[in-house]
Amino acid sequence: MRSDQVKKGWERAPHRSLLRATGIKTEDFGKPFIGVCNSYTDCIPGHVHLHEVGAYIKE
Repeated sequence: MRSDQVKKGWERAPHRSLLRATGIKTEDFGKPFIGVCNSYTDCIPGHVHLHEVGAYIKE
């Protein structure tokens, strides 16, 4: 898994401690980490729905 570069090995212990501080559980380290980003902004009316789309995808 590509996200293992952040999660595996003794040299990544500081990374794991910071991730745990954000609420990630130990069992989650066995799953892939997937980032979600979108172009939501409240300045452009056509993008207003993207906030809900991003939240849905994140679930």
